[in-house]
Amino acid sequence: MQSSGKISISANKLACRRGDRLLFRGLSFALSSGEALHVTGANGTGKTTLIRALAGLTTPYAGEIHCEGATGLLDERTALDPDQPLGKALRFWERVDGCGDPAGARLVMGLEPLMDVPVRYLSTGQRKRAGLAALLCRNVPIWLLDEPLSGLDAAAIDQVTALIALHVSGGGIALIASHQPLAIKGLRTLAIEDYAPASESETP
Repeated sequence: MQSSGKISISANKLACRRGDRLLFRGLSFALSSGEALHVTGANGTGKTTLIRALAGLTTPYAGEIHCEGATGLLDERTALDPDQPLGKALRFWERVDGCGDPAGARLVMGLEPLMDVPVRYLSTGQRKRAGLAALLCRNVPIWLLDEPLSGLDAAAIDQVTALIALHVSGGGIALIASHQPLAIKGLRTLAIEDYAPASESETP
């Protein structure tokens, strides 16, 4: 991770809906360089909605988001063309992002044996590793990660956890929504259920 200037991401009294249902309200946090936040919660409580709002893909129902620095999103949608071989699909984004070391990212994520395999034939874990390689190539300071460990075996979980820890120790920011524990020094936790409305009719 390389960045010039101050980087930060914060939310102030954030509320988000899915359809007519209010998922959470009054959610606030602030992260700066070298900090990581683990967002926990059961399925359907709004973790993915929060990540997508922070990435600018959805509009919060209430509250404010402030971000200084470029963000990179990793979720179940890798944005890799399913009909292309993995190598060609990755090279498209490597050119778009101006990746300086694409081979290094592929090597780190163990993708070299899969470069000729169409993306649609990859397993969940393989697609997740491909998405992480693309994120590494983006070289952005703020990582927004939605279930980055899902579909990975124990060795890959340790590797991805180490990559996140390395990103943070190098001055980056990571916000991770995950059901799984994360062995990252100094990791803070936000339980999204703590911000659930008392009733579905409640307004922010």
